[in-house]
Amino acid sequence: MRGFSLKEHGITVKDILRNASPAVLYEQAILNEVDSKISSSGALLAYSGLKTGRSPKAKHIVKNTNSEKDVWWGNVNAPISQEVFQSNLKCVLEYLNSCQRLYCVDGFIGWDQKYRIKVRIIASRPYHALLMWNMMIRPTPEELSDFDSPDLTVFNAGVSSADPELDGITSKTSVDLNLESQEVTILGTEYAGEMKKAIFSYMNYLMPKQNILSMHCSATSDKKNKHSSILFGLSGTGKTTLSADPQRPLVGDDEHCWTDEGIFNIEGGCYAKIINLTHEAEPEIYDALVYGALLENVKYNEETRQIAFDDDTITENTRASYPIEFIDNAKIPCIAGHPSDVIFLTCDAFGVLPPLSRLTPDQAEYYFISGYTAKVAGTEMGVKSPQATFSPCFGGPFLVWHPSKYAQMLSTQIRSHKAKVWLINTGWSGGSYGTGSRIKLSFTRAMLDAVYSGSLEETPTVIDPVFGLEVIVNCPNVPSELLVPRESWTDKNSFDQTASKLGNLFKENFKQYENEVTDSVKLAGPR
Repeated sequence: MRGFSLKEHGITVKDILRNASPAVLYEQAILNEVDSKISSSGALLAYSGLKTGRSPKAKHIVKNTNSEKDVWWGNVNAPISQEVFQSNLKCVLEYLNSCQRLYCVDGFIGWDQKYRIKVRIIASRPYHALLMWNMMIRPTPEELSDFDSPDLTVFNAGVSSADPELDGITSKTSVDLNLESQEVTILGTEYAGEMKKAIFSYMNYLMPKQNILSMHCSATSDKKNKHSSILFGLSGTGKTTLSADPQRPLVGDDEHCWTDEGIFNIEGGCYAKIINLTHEAEPEIYDALVYGALLENVKYNEETRQIAFDDDTITENTRASYPIEFIDNAKIPCIAGHPSDVIFLTCDAFGVLPPLSRLTPDQAEYYFISGYTAKVAGTEMGVKSPQATFSPCFGGPFLVWHPSKYAQMLSTQIRSHKAKVWLINTGWSGGSYGTGSRIKLSFTRAMLDAVYSGSLEETPTVIDPVFGLEVIVNCPNVPSELLVPRESWTDKNSFDQTASKLGNLFKENFKQYENEVTDSVKLAGPR
């Protein structure tokens, strides 16, 4: 839509493409951005420049008397003043007003219309507009004509740099959220995922304020839409992969809310990590990478334009964005009933956590706040052996309130709706990384199938002596020797030492949260 004005936002540019179609944005990207191409499958290829991932240390929230008591200040939410925000906003507007053409995307966040908000994206790059066209809920022509003042506006001037001399700004990259003015400014990074996660951060403030639990998780529904299941997990644990299940309708792959009526997806699309993607392992995602999809920072064959999914030359964080309806069995609208199962996914590179265990509500709160997974060699510079990573609520960089608030809300929902809670280790067995082997995806899928079917109700269990978890020792289509991790290790002493080491890492990490939880939650961790 041309002839649209953004004067109310301080933007004087006259050539604004509002809610341009993917075809127009493809054309704009190819004409105006040297590296943009069309892949052999029909997806647009785009590149984010120097930054190929999020910059969590560059996230700031404006400190204001109306909201400062709500915010979990510290490493996750660094404060800046209203004056500094205005300086960055001025820099953003100066850059955007220097552009000949801008791209505006107006859309909705939240499939449940009772909690839906209107979001406006203003960007200088067509690829940024395409990503957010995919990721937001796309309005009908009638809804767009009635789209008045947005509830949140994101100004993306990532091509321009922030001023590191400003108080609280530590680099040329700055992603700033103003809760009072409902604005986000982006400077110094062209990584498109910053827009998506800035919106999620805002929802992580807004929803709990309305007593709605916002969650960094994927979700599926049973075919009768009576119950749903939610899967929490950090990058690399299988959250997106395991939610793309041909037997279960997909509610969403990354961000959801849990209300008194059930769950709803926050987003209108998916933003999947596609390094080493294969049709055999993830056919639903592979088949979604067609016209309208966006491929970010991937390598390809110059002659055929076929994607080199196993090439991490640019980044290990290669991404694909596509509307959720590109998944054949997506549940539209993306709303489902209360979860019958809450699943925590962890990729334990130490190889000591059980592949499948059941948690009490107190354990659920403990392990949710902990948000554990492990990095392995090759995923980050300087990582030579397994390193424990703890990200509270499996989404630390996007939280606004203290983690205990989200954990207590989750515990309340679990108890109220009698949901079962499971911990599934998608990492290593038979030894740590370098000695053992990664648990096969087919085994993990078999565990999930057993969870969903309810067949584990009467199955035998044992209590893990270190982590206190109720370990499932018999699961259809999974080797029994895999299910009790100590039994799969040749060197039992080494297993005991490694398990003790990881247990102590959990304890040390949890000390920072002990004052905000009940005694029963404190005692629910490793022994």
